[in-house]
Amino acid sequence: MQQKPPRLTTQLRDTTFRWIADDVDDDTRAELQDLLARAMTGDPDAVVDLDDRMAGPLAFGTAGLRGPVRAGPNGMNTAVVIRTTAGLAAWLAQTHPEGTVVIGRDARHGSERFASATAEVLDGAGFDVHVLPRPLPTPVLAYATLALGACAGVQITASHNPPADNGYKVFDHTGIQIIPPADTEIEQRISAAPGAVSVPRGRGARTLGDDVLQGYLDRVAALATSPNRDVRIALTPLHGVGGDVAVEALRLAGFTDVHLVEEQAEPNPDFPTVAFPNPEEKGATDLLLELASDVDADLAIALDPDADRCALGARAADGTWHMLHGDEAGVLLGDRLLARTDVPDPLVATTLVSSSMLADVAAAHGARHARTLTGFKWLLRAGERLVYAYEEALGVCVNPDFVKDKDGIATAVFAADVAAEAKSRGRTLFDLLDELTLRHGVSVTGQVAPRFTDLSERATVMERLRSQPPAELAGVPVTTEELPEADALKLSGDRVRVIVRLSGTEPKVKAYLEVTAPAPPPEQLTEARRAAYETLAALRDDVSRLLAAQ
Repeated sequence: MQQKPPRLTTQLRDTTFRWIADDVDDDTRAELQDLLARAMTGDPDAVVDLDDRMAGPLAFGTAGLRGPVRAGPNGMNTAVVIRTTAGLAAWLAQTHPEGTVVIGRDARHGSERFASATAEVLDGAGFDVHVLPRPLPTPVLAYATLALGACAGVQITASHNPPADNGYKVFDHTGIQIIPPADTEIEQRISAAPGAVSVPRGRGARTLGDDVLQGYLDRVAALATSPNRDVRIALTPLHGVGGDVAVEALRLAGFTDVHLVEEQAEPNPDFPTVAFPNPEEKGATDLLLELASDVDADLAIALDPDADRCALGARAADGTWHMLHGDEAGVLLGDRLLARTDVPDPLVATTLVSSSMLADVAAAHGARHARTLTGFKWLLRAGERLVYAYEEALGVCVNPDFVKDKDGIATAVFAADVAAEAKSRGRTLFDLLDELTLRHGVSVTGQVAPRFTDLSERATVMERLRSQPPAELAGVPVTTEELPEADALKLSGDRVRVIVRLSGTEPKVKAYLEVTAPAPPPEQLTEARRAAYETLAALRDDVSRLLAAQ
């Protein structure tokens, strides 16, 4: 039986009219008016599009807002940002009336006007509002929030999401991203906010000078403590806002031999050279590795568009260039930081889904180790005397004393220092990884993360996995365990582990894989690692089948 084409309902029409009446932006009003007009003539595609846009509001969580830049409540636009900020202001007024709020932005579509709208609403609500002077990395906003003693910071960014998206990220008075129940409390106040046209807005926001950025850069440059600076670096900001900041931070630290990927050096919200502006994605670092080979670099660095994530690459023993996995870089940098820290009884942290090796590394240094839920909002709350944190998705914090979030710029400087020190001993990052493996055992990790256009399919996949868990993976018998605090499933057996959860920021189901083996003798290192990767490949194949939509 042929399905009837969707039709515009009276309720959808009236809801759209009300939103248009409350909108404050001529462009998004016109966008919805055009879409509604097409829907009223019976265009089925326009009806489906309109229904999706009005199905909101865009959910507000601990990652704030993230969604496509488009008109309507289920998108990122000025009206949504105004109502969101009204809700945030109402929440802040309970504990920090007339406090300071700092606002930053990246260079994505809509970021400038969304930052302006945020500042106007907070100023109208009586807060002392400071705006960063230009598009800058998220860690600069995190630093400014802490340095200025602000009651909150807001960064307009969608981080490494596709070009069509933008977002709204909130840091609280501790300088860390918000955690429950703050997200629910803010969302309730957003729901109670009036239409955007009725929200009071001021004009008193102050633009900060470069002194805040300089303070951040000086602190980051001081992370380089080895006497060696002889290292050549290839770097890409992936069309984001981290390029000039990273180069300046490296220069202040003494690393001046830096080569940028020209095609990706300037901010460009369309990200024309990559399918997805995320260093984790296949092909995203191809130009970087090509440049690293061409200039005979010692280290390759890729930042994501808002420069809070950092990926590292190095030359392997066979002369080819490869990016390190997030866990490889995370464990390596953690080991090097623990070797240098003078903090008594230090703590390092990683997440439930990251490599297990950091625990062994911490024990070898006499340090404490913690595992948290995914996200830096949890990692930076792991405990006292935290000196280092990382998660496998290329997030690293080497500087929790002045940035309480992942920081790609600081990570780049620290990694350059580690690479320079290694080079002075005739070693590469891959050599350092070999040394760790010989001391602590083999740990190879990977990820399966299918992307879904229909979000309901994600829930179906998870429910099927819960009701019909596999008896074995990669030929190894496994048991299934619910991780309710993480809303995840853990499937584990002899030296294999898989943790599956829904992504909080992307339309993906994410499975995190780990295969371990005891520390081999040096002459068996290659074989031990090869066997682990063979098991990982089999594990990836089995998990990919489990997570496929049916």
